[in-house]
Parts: sequence; C-alpha cells; structure tokens
Amino acid sequence: MAPNDLQRSIATATAKKLATTTKTPPQMGSITPRLLLKLLPWVQVDSGTYRVNRTKVELKKSERIEVDFFEGEPAFREESFRRIPLFAYIDDAIVVRLAKKFKVEHIALGGSLIKEGKDKQKFFIVAQGQVEISSKGTHGEDLRIGILSKGEYFGEANLLADHPSSVTVKAITPAVFFTLNSVELEQIIKDIPTFREQFQKAVDEHLRLKATVNTHGEKHIDLASGHEEDNIIPETYIDYEEYPREYSLNTLQTVVRVHTRVTDLYNDPYNQLEQQMRLSIESIKERQEWELINNDRFGLLASVEPGYRISARYGAPTPDDFDELLSLVWKKPSFFLAHPRAVAAFERECTWRGVPPVTTVIHGVPVITWRGVPVIPSDKLEIQGQYLTNRGVGTTSVVLVRTGEQEQGVVGLHQAGIPGEIAPSLSARLMGLDKFAVASYLLTKYFSLASLTDDAIAVLENVEVGYYHDYNNRKAVLK
Repeated sequence: MAPNDLQRSIATATAKKLATTTKTPPQMGSITPRLLLKLLPWVQVDSGTYRVNRTKVELKKSERIEVDFFEGEPAFREESFRRIPLFAYIDDAIVVRLAKKFKVEHIALGGSLIKEGKDKQKFFIVAQGQVEISSKGTHGEDLRIGILSKGEYFGEANLLADHPSSVTVKAITPAVFFTLNSVELEQIIKDIPTFREQFQKAVDEHLRLKATVNTHGEKHIDLASGHEEDNIIPETYIDYEEYPREYSLNTLQTVVRVHTRVTDLYNDPYNQLEQQMRLSIESIKERQEWELINNDRFGLLASVEPGYRISARYGAPTPDDFDELLSLVWKKPSFFLAHPRAVAAFERECTWRGVPPVTTVIHGVPVITWRGVPVIPSDKLEIQGQYLTNRGVGTTSVVLVRTGEQEQGVVGLHQAGIPGEIAPSLSARLMGLDKFAVASYLLTKYFSLASLTDDAIAVLENVEVGYYHDYNNRKAVLK
C-alpha cells in the first residue's frame, strides 16, 4: 500500500463477514406460468374412473395409415388397410392383395403426382412429406381441397374410374407416395372376376350409409315438419356407444428425503422441509402439464381425431392456418396452445401481413389473441429437430381446444379430498425415518384429461418455428 493511500476504516469485504446476508428462497428456472392447469375446468372423479358416454357412430371416420421406414424405404402393414372405411365391405383376400400392389413414388418439391384433366385418378397414400390437393373452381380459380401429410390417403372412391382426374395433387415438400397404378389394378380385376362388382357394392353401401348420418357419423333423427294434418309422426331413438371410453386417474409420485438434523438446526430464515416440498411440488406440476399435452393415452395431442389434424400450408404458422383451426373447433373455442417459439413465429407472420394480434392479460400473464381467442404459451409442446443450441429450426404443433362439460369440451380430471391432501388431488405423507435419521415424505398427484367429443380439439401440425422474413426496407435501414 502506498504511503499516501493509508486504510482509514474497515474494508467492506471484511465488514461483510459480520453482516447478515439477505437471502432468497431457492429459485428454479424450469418453473413456468402453467396456464393450461389454470384454464382447464377440473372435474371431481370420486371413483378414480371417468366414463365418457357418447352417441353411437354409425359411420366411422377415416384413420391414418401407419407408415414405417426400414433402411430408408417406407412400408405399411396390410392390416392397417382396413382403416379405410370403404374397404370394410370388401373381402379380406382382396384387400390384402390390393395392399401388396402399391408401389413407391418420389416427387420433388413442387412436382405433381396428378394433374387435373390430364392424368387418371390415382389411389395414393402419403408416406412422407406434404401434398396439396386442389381443383378449379366455378370461376376458374384454384381452390384448395386440402393438405395431406404422412399416413393420409386420397382417391379410394375413384379407384375404378376411367375418366381424367378432377383434382391436382402437388408436393409442397419433397414427398414419397404409395400408389396403385392402373396396370396392377387391371391385373387384379382379371384374376378376381367379382372384384369390380364387390367394389361397386362397397361404394354404394358407403354412400347409402353416409346419407343416413350427420357430419359426425351419428344417425339422423327422424322428424316430421309441416302443417299438414293426419301425417304419421316418425318414430326414433338415440343409440349409445356399446363400449364407452373410460379414463383412470394418472399418478405422479416422488419421495422427498430430508435429514432430521437439517430440519432441526437450519430452519432459519427458511424452513428447509417446506422449501424441499415446494420445489418438488413445482416439478410435479410442470410434469403434470407435460403429461396433459403429450401423454400417449390421454394427452391433448393423442386425443385429436384424424379429421381434426391439419398441416401448416407454408410451414410457418399463418393467420390462415389459425383460421382453419377455428373452422374445426368453432363451437365456443377456449384457447390456442403453442410453444413460445411457435407464438413468436405466428407473431412474425402477423407482422408481415400487417395484422398484429391484440394482447390481453390472463392470470397476470400477457398473451396475444387471435379472433378473440387467447394464444397460450407452453414449452411442453415440444419442438422436433432442434439443434443443440435450442435455437435452431424445428417443427411443432399448435392446439385449439374447447373446454367444459357443459360445452362438451375438454376437462381435467382429479379427485380432491384424498388422505394427506395439501392441494386438490395432491397428497404428502410421512413414510417414516430410516436408521440414518433421514425422514421420507411421499408426494402423490392424481390427474387425467378427457375429451368429451371429437370436435373439442384440433391441431395444426408441421409448424416450422425457424422462418424469418427479410423485409424490403432492410437494405435501406442498413445504409
């Protein structure tokens, strides 16, 4: 120390040794707002099992065909061909033979599998990628019929048609198809003389049944309308599903262990046991939200019916895609659910179009809305294909739900009032002390989720989160 730089008082570094440190409770970076848990209406399930009774579906909807890849080559199981409703009326031997005749076709980005008015209709299954089906409208404009992705199919009803196709099938990503060409089909017709007759009967039966049900596949109710007298009033009844789905409460459990010496001597200023329990409960609730979205038995993504799954048209989530979701869940939609990066991607698309979404506050958290429906962020909707930096490209899904029993929507399930309860359907029990004086506490959370009707959930798939617009004025700003 220089002579003119003498120490005149105690140093702050030394003084801190006598000072009382101001402490925070333990912080955990993985804690999120968990708005899904707060927005779901929770139904008390006293028996531990929740049964969803529905009206009987006379005409089942199409299911996706499971496609697997073996050494880079796509394949599907012959029995999954039965998931196509039209083939439910055809002999098994014929269905198996049809399934074996499919060939694999690769189409580059922008290429066409079928051109309207030029090519014959093909029966195809999408093995990989996305395709757009379009047709000319009354005024000559191109109208999009739909976008198909892996496992979806088209053209089965026109399998024997000899006229040019009325649609264009274009690959909007590099795509792989299973197709049944006319040469193979003609060979089947020659080998099985009854095939054409069976197929036509199957089509007729399918169309007949389709005329007797509503858009949900439920039988029409016979009604009489008019002022005429002496009309016979039709008789009817409502049939129910023979085997309704039942949901059992799922369980999340962990054991918290704390040494008695710690809780005896080191409980000031924070109770050690309380903090251990608090952080463990936070982790349980985070995992609970993940399960409600991703569980393959009852999660939101697993509960979406094939007819309510759509693909993002351009990869990035656009206002058009969100409007398409609203057209599926249009009966009092409650909220969208999306990864924060998907929310940001949607906001970029809105900014680019000049339609910034309105912001609102839900449970103290600012969120955007689209058409008045909140867009709830949740990092439990996973992004597939990210780089290790967690900031690379990848795809995710956006979910739209309707909630509530009265609205025939989605409900959370729990059982409040269980022994040792410290929160609804969450219990903490002392399991005892071991010979090392360590106390063990069992934490148990019971919950599940149920979708009461098919149209309560829809999902936008293949949502790309890594696309950014290069605005026209960017160069001018940089000059």
